[in-house]
Amino acid sequence: MKAKIALNIDGMRDDYIEAVKRLVTIPSVYDEATSSEQDRVPFGQPIDDCLTQTLALCQEMGFSVYKDPDGYYGYADIGQGEQMIGVLGHLDVVPVGDLSTWDSLPFEPEIRDGRLYGRGTQDDKGPTLAALFAVKALLQSGVVLTKRIRFIFGTDEETLWRCIERYLEKEEIPQCGFTPDASFPLIHAEKMLIQSWLHGDGDSSLFLECGGALNAVPELARYQGPLGDSLVSALDELGFDFSCEDDEVTVFGKAAHSASADTKGVNAIARLCIALKKIGVTHPLVVFIADQIGQDANATNIFGDIEDVSGRLTFNVAQLDISKEHSKSGIDIRVPVTFSKEDFDNDILAVVEQYGLHYEEFDVLPSLYMPKDSPIIQTLMRAYQEISGDVDSEPMTSGGATYARAMPNCVAFGAIFPGRDKVEHMPNEYLIIDDMLKAMNVYANAIHQLQGVEL
Repeated sequence: MKAKIALNIDGMRDDYIEAVKRLVTIPSVYDEATSSEQDRVPFGQPIDDCLTQTLALCQEMGFSVYKDPDGYYGYADIGQGEQMIGVLGHLDVVPVGDLSTWDSLPFEPEIRDGRLYGRGTQDDKGPTLAALFAVKALLQSGVVLTKRIRFIFGTDEETLWRCIERYLEKEEIPQCGFTPDASFPLIHAEKMLIQSWLHGDGDSSLFLECGGALNAVPELARYQGPLGDSLVSALDELGFDFSCEDDEVTVFGKAAHSASADTKGVNAIARLCIALKKIGVTHPLVVFIADQIGQDANATNIFGDIEDVSGRLTFNVAQLDISKEHSKSGIDIRVPVTFSKEDFDNDILAVVEQYGLHYEEFDVLPSLYMPKDSPIIQTLMRAYQEISGDVDSEPMTSGGATYARAMPNCVAFGAIFPGRDKVEHMPNEYLIIDDMLKAMNVYANAIHQLQGVEL
């Protein structure tokens, strides 16, 4: 049966590529300008367009589909039986950042050297569609589904998860499932996610607008003002990458997902603040970032060396805005599973108050932990090993926040294979086409085997 399924998947290669292109072409970034509860596009027209196109694609593939009347989510069902397996994917994407760092336009997908480039190819349109095509291959191969399969399409994963909250309020909850929004073999523990704002006074002599999405390490931070010459000298002395053009100084970092801020990212905002403090800027937010965070994305000055089975605490300064009237900084923190929320609150508040700043919690997602010997973990691991031949990799932990933590008996499962780069949230995001076909085989095997698991 596996050989027959693999043959069917090979025959879907072109259809899969075209389906991914179809969705990546839609710039499904949260769009406040077109966001309207009254018009039932809560996260903006582009995201709603992407949801509509995804459901149309599912319908063309033989699924029955449903779109939330208020535009928060959609789902596609197939199969029969009392029990349900959920596959949770998201259609929204993070902003593209500086277009000059892309080799091709982010919403005009392009194939180069076996890779399909574009925003959302890896996070999360490509993997979600890989799982969708895997189910189609199962059915074409004659597999009878004894459990229903429901693909749940979120539209607000990169911001506040309002889509999945609305789904949980209104819809049936699967007995188990996975989200194809991480790496193989699977993630059995996810850190707590805390996103917050630090507020302070304004400054008539300093104007900054830096950063983007809270869950992305900022790759650029710009300054324009009377301190330009001194700033250039400080940046040069510090050895930080920068450019200066038309009286504007641009500090360069390296974009990465916030969950990997300490291993893959270089924070341009932090570097700018270090240099600004060096030349005498005393604004509390600048000094806080320079002194307490600096280039240490683990924030050990505030929390100490916090680490457990899920890894180290990470602290990403994602935004910094300073104007005459007000100042604020957006931060994204990933907290190890055994570190309590109470201890975190005590530590952060004790420090920010020293700088006269106000701490405002924006969003909190609790941690996830599923034992490695649970039936779901064992089944998914076996399905992965049988297709990949990789019997050495173990269930992993992550600082990433996936939909897995929103529902019981759910984990993040693929679709990036060991040894491959994770390029989500980065310029020139891509998927490897052959890898996605291999992932389809893994997903088909997993869904087939889950049919026999008592849920």
